[in-house]
Amino acid sequence: MDRLLDADIDPAPLGGKRIAVIGYGNQGRAQALNLRDGGFDVVVGLREGSASVAKVAADGLQNASSPQEATTGADLIMLLAPDETLAAIYAEIEPVLRSGAALGFSHGLAIRFGLIVPRPDLDVFMVAPKGPGSALRSLFEEGRGMVGLWAVAQDATGQAADIAKAYGRSIGCGRAGLIASTFAEECEADLFNEAAVVWGAVPAILEAGFETLVEGGISAHVAYLECVGELKLLAELVEARGLSGMREAISNTAELGAVLGGARIVDDRVRDTMRAILAEIRSGAFARNLSIEANTGYPLLNQARRAARTATVEAARTALAND
Repeated sequence: MDRLLDADIDPAPLGGKRIAVIGYGNQGRAQALNLRDGGFDVVVGLREGSASVAKVAADGLQNASSPQEATTGADLIMLLAPDETLAAIYAEIEPVLRSGAALGFSHGLAIRFGLIVPRPDLDVFMVAPKGPGSALRSLFEEGRGMVGLWAVAQDATGQAADIAKAYGRSIGCGRAGLIASTFAEECEADLFNEAAVVWGAVPAILEAGFETLVEGGISAHVAYLECVGELKLLAELVEARGLSGMREAISNTAELGAVLGGARIVDDRVRDTMRAILAEIRSGAFARNLSIEANTGYPLLNQARRAARTATVEAARTALAND
C-alpha cells in the first residue's frame, strides 16, 4: 500500500484554479472551508431553496445562485451533494462545463453505477476522506488530517491523477495519507460497510442487546449503559490498539465472554448474509433502491427515522442524559 503524504504531492496542479463546490452538507462545508483556508478561490453552488445558503454566507464564502452559475468559469467542480441528486445536478451543469475541466467526487456511486456519464473531454477523479466532514474540518483546523482514498475514472488532459492528489493535499488528507483506489472499490466497500457493518449491523446489535436485557428483567438504564454506553470505549480502544490490542486491554472475564459469544452471533449465516449484501451492492440493486427511495419521497427512511425516535432504547438514553 502506497500512502502519499504532503511531501510526496505536488500542489502546483491546483495553482490559480477556481474551484466550485456543489453542495454544502457534511463534506461540502468541510472541504470548501479547508480549501478557503488554504488560499484557494472557492465558490459554492446550491440548488434553489437550499437551507444551506445562510450557512455559506455566515462562513464568509462566495455563494453562487445555482450549481450552474458556480460551474461557469470554474476549473474544478466538486460534486458533494447527496448521491441521489448528482445526476440531475450534472445534467444542469454540463452545458457550462468548460472543455478540459476536472470533475471531482468524494464517493464513487454516481460513476460506478452510471448515474452520471461524464463528457469525454473532462478529467474525472475522486478524493474520499475516510470519515465525516465535521472531523475532516476539525482535524484540519488542528493542523492534522484525515486518511483519504484517491482515484481517477477518466483522464482527458493527462493531469487527472496529479489534480486528484493535489486536491487531496489541499483539504488535509495528505497530512494523514492518500491511498490509491478505484471508484468501484471505494463505492462497494463504503456501501457494504454502511449496510452490513458500522452503520447497519452495529446499531442493530446494540438495540437487540438492549432489548434482550430489558426482556430479561434488567432495568432499562443499566441495559443502556452496558449495551450502548460502552461502544465509545470499544471504538477508542480499537482506534488506539487495533482489534487484537483491544482484546488484550479488557479483563479476562470480558475477553472470554467475547471469545465464547462473538462467534455464536457472527456465524456462517451472518457471513452468508454479508456476502449477499455485497453481491446486491455490486449488482446495482442498492443504487436502484436509492433512486426509487428518492423519487418516492423517502418512505423507508422516514419510517425508520420515526421508529428510531420512539424506540425504548432512545427513552433510556434520554432519561440518563436528564438525570
